[in-house]
Amino acid sequence: RKKTWYVCHNRDPTAYRYQFQDDPFLSPRTSSEFTLFSLSQESGRSAAKFFINNNPKLFTKDFAEPHIPCLMPETVSLLLEEVSEEALKERIHLRRVTAAVDMYDQLLQAGTAVSMETTHDLLDLIALYCDRNPAEDGGPQTESSESGEEAKKKKGRFRQASYFLNATWKENNNAERIFNLLSEKDTRCYAALIRGMVRHGAYARAFSLYTDMLNNRITGDIHIFNALISAASEVREQYNERWDLITELLKQMNQQKIQPTLQTFNSVLKALRRCGFLAKTQALHTLSEMKALGIAPSLASFNHILVVFFRPGSSGPGNVDILQEIMSEISGMSFTCQDPDDGEFYYRYNKDLELGYKVHALVEVGENRRLVGDPYQQSIYYGRFFNLLCMMEHADVVLKWYKRLIPSLYYPNTQGLKDLLQTLDTESRLDLIPTIWKGESVMYCGFTSLEMQDEYRILIMFVTVWAQVQELFAQCALDIKTVYTGEGGWSRLEWTPAALSYIASLLLRTDKTQQAWEILQLFKTNNRVPS
Repeated sequence: RKKTWYVCHNRDPTAYRYQFQDDPFLSPRTSSEFTLFSLSQESGRSAAKFFINNNPKLFTKDFAEPHIPCLMPETVSLLLEEVSEEALKERIHLRRVTAAVDMYDQLLQAGTAVSMETTHDLLDLIALYCDRNPAEDGGPQTESSESGEEAKKKKGRFRQASYFLNATWKENNNAERIFNLLSEKDTRCYAALIRGMVRHGAYARAFSLYTDMLNNRITGDIHIFNALISAASEVREQYNERWDLITELLKQMNQQKIQPTLQTFNSVLKALRRCGFLAKTQALHTLSEMKALGIAPSLASFNHILVVFFRPGSSGPGNVDILQEIMSEISGMSFTCQDPDDGEFYYRYNKDLELGYKVHALVEVGENRRLVGDPYQQSIYYGRFFNLLCMMEHADVVLKWYKRLIPSLYYPNTQGLKDLLQTLDTESRLDLIPTIWKGESVMYCGFTSLEMQDEYRILIMFVTVWAQVQELFAQCALDIKTVYTGEGGWSRLEWTPAALSYIASLLLRTDKTQQAWEILQLFKTNNRVPS
């Protein structure tokens, strides 16, 4: 019932995300808590799934009416032990790479022919997982194959067990061995190996295998060309050579009467990002060619073009013009995910407030919000948008967006709160701080020790002697004191002389002499010297 209400009605800006509504105690108040609670929830779900799937005999009773298949144990154990093609298909279906290869070898030793369709599936499996078993969902991972650069790029993101995507392709692995054993090789066999080589970094070997395919007078398919185009910039050093290789592949596609797809053009545009001075001209020509063939660009297409024009350190009017033109074209449109890079488009509006509003309006259309990405990417997008508002908008507008985004879409981190407080300080609207504190005081208490010390220092420094807000500021100061002293279950913070001095001053301004005297005692208790 809750899910039906959430889908059928407009988003409630005061409600936490649906995933947290079943347990109010675990409703996140900060970005760090959102990360912790989300990962904990996903970890528990994965652990339960791993336990159920590996102990299916303990979960044989089905109490659900009607039957809900996804709640029952999945078939993860091998049922067929005899040497047969059906047993091979079972191992392929269960993604048991090593077991599937062993079964294939046993079939060959027994003189049993394996159908070409099953061979295709086996080659696809081996090439995808780079000749090793994938990590089980929720199971332990004993090896990490992410390169250092990729690990930094993905640091902090929510990600599934996809470590195999960055494994290294080894020469003469089982995929190549089985491929070489085939008496007849067709396009699908070549496609499996070429795509696997490109996926796992063996770019030169992929082009070498493609040349072998042409020598054997076998035509390619769209998947082969898409993979090779995406790898073109990896096998050529000069910008001209890279573009010449891409155009040669496109000509060969035309000769083999293979119709390009959206993914083909996106691969070209992405490769152009590494073609230097040729990129701008050829990117616009590529976009025109897409439209001439009746292929509608996706958000990834526009994102690649923006990357080409928005070079680091360049901020000419032409850069803004191209983004304005793109936004005019796609404004009000609803998109579905057609490319893994679709979500990257939302991060390209730079420091232009008008463009920021246009991009956010696009996010709000239909289901476009889903394309922003995973929770980590969402926090980046909404954080940048809120930062832009704090820099460019008036305090009243910033507060309006603050109430619209928090907590349903955005959980502020330290930088977000700094931006908000600095906006209020710039416009001399410190009278609004008690209102924010009163509504979000519990949220402030959710930061880590280091984050809280930074935030409280900034907040206390903003305090003024305005008579109309002195009492409210004094109450804020007492709330801060409870966090420093560890009351309410929060971790204690280390008192600083500045924090003690500010709190004591606030209390004295409202004649809270007894509470101020208690603060002065803390100087001695914590070995601090008052100003």
